[in-house]
Amino acid sequence: MRLKIRHIIAVLILATVFSSCEYQKLLKSTDNKLKYEKAMAYYDDEDYIHALTLFEQLIPIYRGTEKGEEISYRYAYCKYYTKQYIEAGHYFRRYINSFPNSNFTEECTYMSAYCYYLESPKPSLDQSSTYKALAELQLFMERFPESEHLMDCQNLIDELMKKLQKKSYDNALLYYKIGQYKAAAIALKSSLEKFPDSEFREEIMYRIVKSEYLLAVNSIYGKTLERLKAAHKDFQDFQREFPESKYMKELNKINKDIEEKINFLAS
Repeated sequence: MRLKIRHIIAVLILATVFSSCEYQKLLKSTDNKLKYEKAMAYYDDEDYIHALTLFEQLIPIYRGTEKGEEISYRYAYCKYYTKQYIEAGHYFRRYINSFPNSNFTEECTYMSAYCYYLESPKPSLDQSSTYKALAELQLFMERFPESEHLMDCQNLIDELMKKLQKKSYDNALLYYKIGQYKAAAIALKSSLEKFPDSEFREEIMYRIVKSEYLLAVNSIYGKTLERLKAAHKDFQDFQREFPESKYMKELNKINKDIEEKINFLAS
C-alpha cells in the first residue's frame, strides 16, 4: 500500500513539473493563437492565475479586435477571482471605457462598484475605499435604474453607511473615554448631523447628555450655569425621542442633579 501511495505521489510530482515546463514554454512562445486558446481553456477550468499571465501578454496584441474585448473582460474577472479587488475594479472600469456599447457594460459597471465594496476595510481603518464604493454604487443606480442589481446595490450602500456611522461614533466616543467632554459633545453632535439616521443615534444622544453634564460639573464657575442648561436641553431632547430607553433611569438621576444645580446657581 505504501509503495502504491509513493508511486502515485511521484507521478503527481512529475505531472506537475511537466505541466510547469509546458506552461513556461507557452509563455515564451510566439504562437499567439495557441496562447489565446490555452488562456481561454485555463479560464474555463477556473485556473485564473495561469490564465491571467497569458491574458497580460495577449491584451496588447489583440487590442481593438473582437478577441481583445473578450480578453479584457476575462482579464478583469481573473483579477477578481484572484482577490485583487482594487485592480479588478480598475480593469472593469477600463473595459467599460474601452467598450461602452458592449452587452456586458451593465455587468462590468456593477462589478467595478462591487470590487470597491469588497475593499472597504473595518471601521477602525481609513474609509477612503468605502467612500469610493458608495460613489460607484450610487453612480450605477443612477445609470441603470431598471437593473436587477438595484436591490443588491442598496443593501451594499446600507452596509457601507453603517460602517461610516460606526467609525464616526467610535471617533467621538474616544474623546468621552479620555475625559475630553467638550470635544466629545462637539464630535457626537457632529456625528448626528452627518448621520441623522445613524443606528447609534440613541447611544450618541445618551453620551451627549453625559458629556454636557460632566463638562458642566467640571467647569469653572462662570461657565457652569450655561453648560448645565445645555445638558438639560439635551436631556429633554433625548427624553422626547427615547422615552422608553434603557438609559432613562440613569439620565433621570442626572437631570435631577442638573435641575438642582441650575436652581441653586440661578437663585
